[in-house]
Amino acid sequence: MDIRSCQVFWSVLRKDENFIVILGGNMVNSAMIEINNLVKRYGDKAAVNNVSLQVNGGEVFGFLGPNGAGKTTTIKVIVGLLQPTAGTVKVAGYDVQTQPLPAKAASGYVPDTPNLYAKLTGRELLRFVGDLYDLDRKQVAQRTEELLQMFDLTSAADDTVDSYSHGMQQKISLAAALMHDPKVLVLDEPTVGLDPKSARLIKDILRQMADRGAAIFLSTHILEIAERMCDRIGIINKGELIAVGTMDELRSLGKAGETSLEDIFLGLTGGAEEAEIAEILK
Repeated sequence: MDIRSCQVFWSVLRKDENFIVILGGNMVNSAMIEINNLVKRYGDKAAVNNVSLQVNGGEVFGFLGPNGAGKTTTIKVIVGLLQPTAGTVKVAGYDVQTQPLPAKAASGYVPDTPNLYAKLTGRELLRFVGDLYDLDRKQVAQRTEELLQMFDLTSAADDTVDSYSHGMQQKISLAAALMHDPKVLVLDEPTVGLDPKSARLIKDILRQMADRGAAIFLSTHILEIAERMCDRIGIINKGELIAVGTMDELRSLGKAGETSLEDIFLGLTGGAEEAEIAEILK
């Protein structure tokens, strides 16, 4: 499905009075994710150490960091899969720990490795997710077919998920996360394993969701993607948030001549020496 088809899809969704459209109200520039003094410890090790940040409706927020920096731990706390040691997280105004059901109802989550019901078909999986969110049956059926078409999965809709390639599983996982039109969408490495066409489709969908007022929070190691599509970027290193801002704001933190996100990232996280070694060995 091309970008025009995506636009038509979202337009139809907005006009559908029977479907649960939870993007009502003025969410743009309002806090949709609020993380305050978040700490997550494993024994003596602080995987996340006193992290605070805010993501507003209408923006795509990139969350970057080296391996083991605390990205996935932070994400799992946001979506309610981990309990924090200290601090609070709110999603769409709901505290994830004290109000877990409305917080989760307002959000969608796509992990780096999809954990799906392998023996369900793609169509059955989407209908199952729609039922979990207590959506109208007629709208679940319609939404299922539209999402299958959007992600070019119609021909495989009646195949079991365990027969899908990694890229197809990524797409059906994202389709499932979109079933209830979430206010907040959290993604951990959403384009890993995707072909260029599918990766472009997902980037277009995320941009359109943000333009409609949703908050997109994504983690990625592909810095080029983050630089091109994210409105703001946060960089975490050794569990601590060391920088947050637009590309122009991040450039002001880097050394003279560091204009690309890759240069800024390596400079802030101590990866510059490794980059120089790699350049010498070319």
